[in-house]
Amino acid sequence: MTTARDVWRGWAHPAVPAVTPLPPRERRLLRTELVVVFAVTLGLSGVRSLVSLLDALASPVPLDQRQVAIDETLARNPWADLAAQLASSLALVAWGALGLYLLVRAGAGPRTIGLDGRRPGRDALGAVGLAALIGIPGLALYLGARALGLNTTVIPSMLGEQWWTVPALIVSACANAWAEEVLVVGYLLHSLRRLGVGENRALAISAVLRGSYHLYQGLGGGVGNLLMGLVFGRVWQRTGRLWPLVGAHALLDVVAFVGSALLRGALPFLPA
Repeated sequence: MTTARDVWRGWAHPAVPAVTPLPPRERRLLRTELVVVFAVTLGLSGVRSLVSLLDALASPVPLDQRQVAIDETLARNPWADLAAQLASSLALVAWGALGLYLLVRAGAGPRTIGLDGRRPGRDALGAVGLAALIGIPGLALYLGARALGLNTTVIPSMLGEQWWTVPALIVSACANAWAEEVLVVGYLLHSLRRLGVGENRALAISAVLRGSYHLYQGLGGGVGNLLMGLVFGRVWQRTGRLWPLVGAHALLDVVAFVGSALLRGALPFLPA
């Protein structure tokens, strides 16, 4: 009979799949690859977010009186703005594709990290469950951090009212989810396994990275996304499925982005 202690032990100390040890030269190349990939993608975003947070903390304006937008207007002309929004989303799709391509070059296909279509129904249910698990406590944490002065007011969308606003926000949400989950979970955690890094240490690295590039939102945003990274990373380590993470992340962002656009001015923390 499986006890609660056995379940906890399984989540705290997951079984590690057998991985062929890399020779010294391959290990050095993989370490270099990780540094280069994240230096031009989400790792660089983490550095920029940290600089943004330090600048905000040095400002006389308290964090809770500052606003940051995730999706904002990129051009004055509506058609140019639409093109810029789609180009920004395309860059995120390319980041995720780069991580997947490097895995394939290393002999690991999409199925290795759980991006195949073997169980769409279970993956979809897992995505909905994860979105609920993260979304409700995440909103409470955000509001609590903001009330304590530890977070900025995060405006998911500041796009103008155009016919393409909602579709563009949905594309942006899916692109964000794809890039983050493929790079920070599938690519990074699989690569760290190949380097012989322990599961708990690898999980911590992944979660800290996720939290770092959300620091522009404030300390609450960084901590909240670090906790999300711990949950998402452990789910992947236990199940080997990445689609539920991509789906859950996309659902969370769609609700935040589209809800922000449709409810602007209706909630106290959204501008009119």
